[in-house]
Amino acid sequence: MAHARLEHANITVSDPKATAQRLCELFGWHIRWEGDAKDNGYTVHVGGDDTYLAVYAQSGQRQEIPEYSTYRIRGGLNHLGVVVDDLDATEDRVKAAGYTTTNHADYEPGRRFYFDNEDGIEIEVVSYA
Repeated sequence: MAHARLEHANITVSDPKATAQRLCELFGWHIRWEGDAKDNGYTVHVGGDDTYLAVYAQSGQRQEIPEYSTYRIRGGLNHLGVVVDDLDATEDRVKAAGYTTTNHADYEPGRRFYFDNEDGIEIEVVSYA
């Protein structure tokens, strides 16, 4: 059987352009594409050369961040995992951007921390170095 890999994920955010810009600043990613999308929405594809995250918002869409954990919803987005080479330098950038880091752990196969972005999306940052 051929090896499959995840190419992208598509998530709904409040401001695709701002979210993409922040991801570029934090992780050194670049914008691969942006433009009009489904249901009068707008999407920005942000990531590296082989994988990316599509950040999307429907025109006029304003939904509040749910008070409940997505871990309790079938099909909910629990968190995004981002691999970095230098965990400490990345955490410094995340903190400098105003985020609070939590759940630091050091277990095989790597070290990690988590933070929530403006839309309540939990991001796990891990290093295997």
